[in-house]
Amino acid sequence: MESTDVRAPAPVRPVSAADRAARAAANRGGPTLEFADQVPYDAYVRASTLHGLQHRITGEPGEMSFLMVSQIMELYFKLICFELREASRLIRADDPWGALAPLRRAALELAGLNGAWAALRWMTPADFNRFRDELGEASGFQSAMYRQLEFLLGLRNPALIRPFHRQTNVYDELVVTLAAPSIWDDVLELLHRRGFDVPAEVLRRDYSDEHEPAPAVEAAWIKIYADGGPDNHLRMLGEALAEVAEQFGDWRYQHVKAVQRSMGAKVGSGGSNGLAWLQRSMARVVFPELWSARTAM
Repeated sequence: MESTDVRAPAPVRPVSAADRAARAAANRGGPTLEFADQVPYDAYVRASTLHGLQHRITGEPGEMSFLMVSQIMELYFKLICFELREASRLIRADDPWGALAPLRRAALELAGLNGAWAALRWMTPADFNRFRDELGEASGFQSAMYRQLEFLLGLRNPALIRPFHRQTNVYDELVVTLAAPSIWDDVLELLHRRGFDVPAEVLRRDYSDEHEPAPAVEAAWIKIYADGGPDNHLRMLGEALAEVAEQFGDWRYQHVKAVQRSMGAKVGSGGSNGLAWLQRSMARVVFPELWSARTAM
């Protein structure tokens, strides 16, 4: 079950290089200005639909920035989830070299996600308070796509899907992701297939529980990194994963700083203690043995 990669019929008519050359000649180098139906760009990107999704609930101009940055982040969450699923598919197919491309894209997309925080640096507590009460209990904590991202990275907490139990499709998709191996689990299976001593209790466990760091996994990464040869695809995979983890950590850190800037240590809108909750969540490490192994390298 997956709604994050829905393939639809082509919304535009395909054209060839010859078609483009003929059109450019007919236009004498200018752009095409007349179309029989919907403008092709809008048909493909659905820009008019995207631009119709911003519905402010107050008259505060700053709310528009808060709303749109939140929506931009949601789109990035979805894109990064797409890349991680593709990387996992290739890892399960014993193709760590092929998995490097989606992982590197994911790292770049995480950098773009991180850049979105800059658009909210203007927000002081006074600015946020002008529209915060009207948001009710709405909180980024309730982002289902962010939960998908955490689950794919291996950060697992079954309790966090409870808010969605009345949204059947969303809840069912989270249940499926929570019960399936994370990308880190897929990597550990790959190491096992390549002859590394990954314990059975690490490989055969309840995936809805968060992975506990294992000394044998750390030892495997130490051995992998000891081979500095140009054909060591597992070391390259480790570095690509480390970049993803680092960029994701930067996002979590910037989230904490944005909360500190806009509301300090006030109680969160979603019912948590806000800043303290976020700070505790940062202690959970993505791909833990990939980092702990570096001490012994």
